[in-house]
Amino acid sequence: MDLSQLAAGQTTIETSFKAVVDLVSDDEALVGEREVSPEPATEALEADEDEDDDNDYESGSVTSGEVWETESLFEDALEEIGDGELQGGDDVCTLEEAREYRRLLRDSGPTIFCGTTVEAGKVTAKKLITAFGIKPPAFLEGAPDMAYYSLLSMALSRELSKRSKLPSYNTIDDVVKLLNKCNNIIVLTGAGISTSLGIPDFRSKDVGLYAKLEHLGLSDPQEVFDIALFKEDPSIFYSVARDILPTTSRFTPTHAFIKLLQDKGKLLTNYSQNIDNIEGVAGVKPEKLIQCHGSFATASCTKCGAQVAGEAIFPDIRAGLIPRCKRCVQYLRAAAAPAAMKRKRSANGSEPKKRKKAEYEDSSSEEGGDDEYDLPEAGVMKPDITFFGEALPDTFHDRLTQHDKDIVDLVIVIGTSLKVAPVSEVVPFLPAHIPQIYISREPVKHVNFDVDMLGDCDVVIAELCRRAGWELEHEMIPKGQVVDVQLVEEFESRWKMVEVKKGDVKKEKVLELELELELEKELE
Repeated sequence: MDLSQLAAGQTTIETSFKAVVDLVSDDEALVGEREVSPEPATEALEADEDEDDDNDYESGSVTSGEVWETESLFEDALEEIGDGELQGGDDVCTLEEAREYRRLLRDSGPTIFCGTTVEAGKVTAKKLITAFGIKPPAFLEGAPDMAYYSLLSMALSRELSKRSKLPSYNTIDDVVKLLNKCNNIIVLTGAGISTSLGIPDFRSKDVGLYAKLEHLGLSDPQEVFDIALFKEDPSIFYSVARDILPTTSRFTPTHAFIKLLQDKGKLLTNYSQNIDNIEGVAGVKPEKLIQCHGSFATASCTKCGAQVAGEAIFPDIRAGLIPRCKRCVQYLRAAAAPAAMKRKRSANGSEPKKRKKAEYEDSSSEEGGDDEYDLPEAGVMKPDITFFGEALPDTFHDRLTQHDKDIVDLVIVIGTSLKVAPVSEVVPFLPAHIPQIYISREPVKHVNFDVDMLGDCDVVIAELCRRAGWELEHEMIPKGQVVDVQLVEEFESRWKMVEVKKGDVKKEKVLELELELELEKELE
């Protein structure tokens, strides 16, 4: 079996996959989109054998484009299987087998790998995909093994696109040493760093913003942030905009940590996916901050391009109105004034009656009696956040490719699942020898970080600063906070970090003893 045979199962999986999508979706348009089958990743697999560790951002390698598109097509219908679930069996690898298969793939390349595994009859494709995090889907149950070849192609491509973990960094103290040593730190942040302020993230089940938008009846809640839909009907966005409007001057301990890195001269760049502009509130300087998806800090007219401070349209957003451009209103009012004055008098010299207000109004209808005139519409004001379908600001690409890539010495990713391209491409684009740390409630499976610290971002950050000897004073960090740090079973560099609640005397005593032992070791 050569690599081209991986595509042979494409027809079978397309048919089965389509059937599943038909079952899970009542939306014909959505089904239509998902019927488009992913291309086999054969070329990407072959090309990857010749790549070095440092990825080329311009090359369109397997770290971008095709791999992400392929994965997204299967995302709703396929389940992933974590390392902790690899217990062995007829159709599931053990963790030891999985690690050996991953090593073999990287050492030998996909052609030899397939020849010595599936082709040699040593393992089925159905079982082999579990070594790379894919659970055999129910809709292929009973199908010939060839039906799993397309999934295997995707799995191998995804595995080869991953950066290899650096073996020298495994513990929390390793991270602390990096914090103290490094002076050009990239911090990539997502919505998870703001949730402790009550600001919803996007993807959390039941409580995330997308879950709350299901009542709108859209085929995909993300359409709320689609630029084409906004231009067609801005009322959909503004019906929910008040829920994501920045309403606080507070910031979290995690925001304070980023500011602390800046104050210590260690922050290279904070790439933020958030639109709440809380980094700015916390004091992160504009020259150190790239707001990848824009923010509510400013707003621009969709017609004339006039830009204003974001706060200028906040009252309209809170009132459920569509904010209109004041410059457009003034221009149109001035242009219409001569004609309007002529209409002010009727033939008998009496004043004309004002027209009745429309049932639906926007902000322009309440400014200075604009309803007395037959004016064309003023432009809609749009917050300067990057919608789907809009390009990211040039500053994002320029800063990353022309400045940060060559001098970064540590990467810390906090509170993001890294699912939205092109921000998701920042981590694999950076040199592979640079240490990469991940902090969030749940691990990600498509990136190999050197150390994973799982827990509330604020709790993890506070513990890191305590161990580093850094003063991170913040009202949301309890005095005398104690954090329980446990190594996740079956992992050498994944840690669970949980705040010990007051009153848990037994746990507090155990942790006190552990801390005493640590101090004794350091003194020795």
